[in-house]
Amino acid sequence: MTRTEVTTGSEDSGPSGYAAARLRLLQQEARSGPPRRAALARLTDDWLTALFTTAAAETGMRGAALVAVGGYGRGELSPRSDLDLLLLHDGSADAPAVAALADRVWYPAWDLGLALDHSVRTPTEARKAAREDLKVQLGLLDARAVAGDLGLVAALRTEILADWRNQAHKRLPALDELCRERGERMGELQFLLEPDLKEARGGLRDATALRAVAASWVADAPREGLAEARRTLLDARDALHLTTGRSTDRLALQEQDQVAASLGLLDADALLRQVYEAARTVSYATDVTWREVERVLRARSARPRLRSLLGGPKAAPERTPLAEGVVEADGEVVLARTARPDKDPVLTLRAAAAAAESGLPLSRHLVRHLRDTAQPLPVPWPAEAREELVTLLGAGESTVAVWEALEAEGIVTRLLPDWERVHCRPQRNPVHTWTVDRHLVETAVRASFLTRRVGRPDLLLVAALLHDIGKGWPGDHSVAGEVIARDMAARIGFDKQDTGVVAALVRHHLLLVETATRRDLDDPATVRAVADAVGSASTLELLHALTEADALATGPAAWSSWRALLVTDLVKRVAALLAGEEPTEPEPLAPSAEQERLAVEALRTGEPVLALHTEQEPAPQDGEPGPVGVELHIALPDRPGVLPAAAGVLALHRLTVRSADLRAVELPTELGESAGLLVLSWRVAAEYGSLPQAARLRADLVRTLDGSLDIRARLAEREAAYPRRRGVKAPPPRVTVAPAGSRLATVIEVRAQDAPGLLHRIGRALEQSAVRVRSAHVSTLGANAVDAFYVTDPDGGPLVPERAAQVAGEVEKALG
Repeated sequence: MTRTEVTTGSEDSGPSGYAAARLRLLQQEARSGPPRRAALARLTDDWLTALFTTAAAETGMRGAALVAVGGYGRGELSPRSDLDLLLLHDGSADAPAVAALADRVWYPAWDLGLALDHSVRTPTEARKAAREDLKVQLGLLDARAVAGDLGLVAALRTEILADWRNQAHKRLPALDELCRERGERMGELQFLLEPDLKEARGGLRDATALRAVAASWVADAPREGLAEARRTLLDARDALHLTTGRSTDRLALQEQDQVAASLGLLDADALLRQVYEAARTVSYATDVTWREVERVLRARSARPRLRSLLGGPKAAPERTPLAEGVVEADGEVVLARTARPDKDPVLTLRAAAAAAESGLPLSRHLVRHLRDTAQPLPVPWPAEAREELVTLLGAGESTVAVWEALEAEGIVTRLLPDWERVHCRPQRNPVHTWTVDRHLVETAVRASFLTRRVGRPDLLLVAALLHDIGKGWPGDHSVAGEVIARDMAARIGFDKQDTGVVAALVRHHLLLVETATRRDLDDPATVRAVADAVGSASTLELLHALTEADALATGPAAWSSWRALLVTDLVKRVAALLAGEEPTEPEPLAPSAEQERLAVEALRTGEPVLALHTEQEPAPQDGEPGPVGVELHIALPDRPGVLPAAAGVLALHRLTVRSADLRAVELPTELGESAGLLVLSWRVAAEYGSLPQAARLRADLVRTLDGSLDIRARLAEREAAYPRRRGVKAPPPRVTVAPAGSRLATVIEVRAQDAPGLLHRIGRALEQSAVRVRSAHVSTLGANAVDAFYVTDPDGGPLVPERAAQVAGEVEKALG
């Protein structure tokens, strides 16, 4: 289609003609990306030119121009973009004439429902507004004449650019601060599940800021890949506008599949990965550019003082040796003059390790020079290369920036080819804060603070870097990761034994936390299974540290004092077994003094008795002890329906259940007979707010058991109001029998979307299946609940396999 086929000037310059031509243009599937944005800008130019020309003739207005600023000024109109317009006039006309001209341009746009960001100013007023408002000045840097007095616009552009360059020492730091504040508020685009393509760090706003820096002549952003990254983000925003029919920059979950399809991508994950890669390019360019701006401005401010003190030319920056072939110069890590990347294949890792250890950034020129000239490492790596990698990973927080610099130039995937599959890979579980690759680096950072706890810190750090390397491959990522980690560890140069340890750590990196939170630690089968998998005390030591580092690097929902205590307890039991202390089959536990007291009181009254106790964790070295949770004990006469009733009451009072233990107790009556009672011990935490009073819990439990409180109806009301993401459908629940989970009971594992009353519904289903619940282990990660129930038949033994499968099916059906 030629330009004349989409313009409206000769046939119909009115709103209806422009609207029809605009619609035709946006419906052309074959025309997208920069050509469509440019065509839409030209179409809009032609329509506004006709409006302005007619209005100027009707009002007799001279010395005025219509100016496109911002994105419209750059010719980057997305389907639902605002029109950023400035009506510029020389001040010779009176106010009513200027207002009349403006109305004849603004109102037709409003009539079409177009969003306008508009202003009316003289050149003097425009320059004043730019001096007072940085955002106005940024918009005017992209000013482009649409219609009218072109000389007036050209003069303003010259003045605005001159002002910007003359005031760069003040304006650029203000722009840097503006970008940082916005990034802290909106988050990093490259890690968000629902990113704002414009405002998040690494988005279109930052790309525009880099153009402004370049216009100042102080520094220029790295050009390589930046234009393509901007195009990717703009294309995604175009598709988002067309998919939603709205002016939005937030890539919401429910729209991602449609946006991906409109861009010809496989699915939402492919879309996010493409967007993340673009954002990472912009973020890296941003970091490099602002560092250069700071360096140049610092040098400019110091130069007059140096000249007055020294009376001569500027001295060369001091070069401080950091490692062989690596020096610090002007706050960055650069190559020594004698360095030979083409003869020294370890130089890349040596420079990276030196930068991380010293807390300095790698010079962009150094990274690109190494990318282009460094020789590949031999396989397996020499010992020095392996040691430098371990040093890099063990440097702590400064590792992240160095690793990102290497990854931005493709060096990481050259060193570790399997890294490509996890590069920018999104993680759909909201528990995760980072993409897979960044999570791996963050885990290594967390592990670096735990290296004093293990005998082989090198194996811990490398396992931390590789523990999720199997994500992106079919099947269980731990199983796939074991194979990949074995190959990578051998490539890095570990011997056969160390390679086996790294592979085992990757294979079992979820073992401790999953066992501790979902299995009965008093059951010898639980401890033996972990010991058999781990194999040695040294591997157990490493796995314990890796478990903590992984959880801390995942996000705040993945680790807590409660989980830490459970994992530590499990590790102690497994360590004892590996040391030769065989666990014995547990005898039926006698009730504690507290439980016995409650049972006696329940026997005396014939009604439920409750007690709440807050527990404290041991005080850390640098802080006060914190609450681990609340122990809730309930004793009552044995009767059907106790578990679902109690779980329902706790859900009604917004108490999150972390674990539950149910125990039958026999007590003598006054007549010399024995009476059966149930003692339930729960570990709970308030969902929010303060804990309810025990008296209120007891009253509601009594009402539930006698039928006067319809707990199912009350929880159904709560569940109906439970917030869910629009358009996101949770996967169906899955109930399975854990193989060889215990010799004392059958373990039924439930995985489902967490919701108020879930435990109540599970309890009802188990009650209706005529099984006894010995204990429950409840774990919630984000929106997912993973609960394990130790159940027996009425006689107290494990279920036969056929019956166990039947019970699991009945529970799954009840939850579906």
